[in-house]
Amino acid sequence: MKQLNITFIGGGNMCEALVSGLINAGHHGSQITVSDVSVPRLETLASAYKVNTTNDNIAAVKEADVIVLAVKPQTMHDVLAHMGTSIPEDATVVSIAAGVGIDKMKQAAKRPNLNFVRVMPNTPALLGAGMSVLFSQASQEHQDRAEYILAASGATAWVNEERLLHAVTAVSGSGPAYFFLLAETLTAAGVTLGLPKALAVQLANQTAMGAGRMLAESGREASVLRSQVTSPGGTTQAAIDMMYECDLPLAVRKAVQAAAKRSKELG
Repeated sequence: MKQLNITFIGGGNMCEALVSGLINAGHHGSQITVSDVSVPRLETLASAYKVNTTNDNIAAVKEADVIVLAVKPQTMHDVLAHMGTSIPEDATVVSIAAGVGIDKMKQAAKRPNLNFVRVMPNTPALLGAGMSVLFSQASQEHQDRAEYILAASGATAWVNEERLLHAVTAVSGSGPAYFFLLAETLTAAGVTLGLPKALAVQLANQTAMGAGRMLAESGREASVLRSQVTSPGGTTQAAIDMMYECDLPLAVRKAVQAAAKRSKELG
C-alpha cells in the first residue's frame, strides 16, 4: 500500500488531515499529489509534507492509483465532468463529500465503471482521532485502498447500504460540532457563575476530553457512565433533570434529523 500513488483533488482541512496521517504512517510525500486552485495553500502543503502539488486536476489524476475527491458537494459535478475521462480505469476513486451518491458521480464523470468508494470522515482526523465510515460496491482491492488512507487518521467502519451514509453524516460527520457547541455553552455557563473565562474553557475542554476517553475506552455504554456519575438527589441529578425538563434529548434528535435531511438534499 505504501507504494500507491495517491492524488487529492482539493487541498482543504480534510485533505491535510489525511495527508498528515499518511505521512505519519510512512507513506512517502513523493507519492502524494495535491491539486488545488489556491497557490498559497499548495505552497503550505508542499512545505509541511513534501508532497507534489499542481493546479491541474487532469495532470494530477493521470498516473494516480487512488484519487481522493476532497471537494465541496456543490462543486463535485463540475470537477468530475472536467476530469472524468482522464481518470485511469483501474484507479480507486474515494469521495469524502457529503450527500453526493456514487451513481451521480459516475454520471458526472461519464464513466459508469469507475471504482468509487464513498467515505464520511470527520474533523478529529486532524489529530489522528477521526471516525470514517465507508461504502462501496467496488472490489476488495479498491475497498482496501480506501481503508488504508482513512485508517491512517483514525477509526474506520463500513456500511452495506449507501443510504446509511446520510445518518452517518448526521451523527459523526457533523457530530464534532455538537460537542463543540456543548463545550461552548458549558464555558459560557461557568463564566456566568463567576469563573474566569480561561478557567471555564479549561474545565469544559478537559471534561470533554476525559468523558470522551471514558466513552471510548471503558467498554461501557453512555447511559451506564451517566448513571454512575449521577448520584440521586445530588448536583448532577439536578442538572440532568433540568436538561430533560428543557427536552435536550428531543433537540438533539431533531438536530440529527435535520443534518440527515440536508445530506439527502446535497445528493
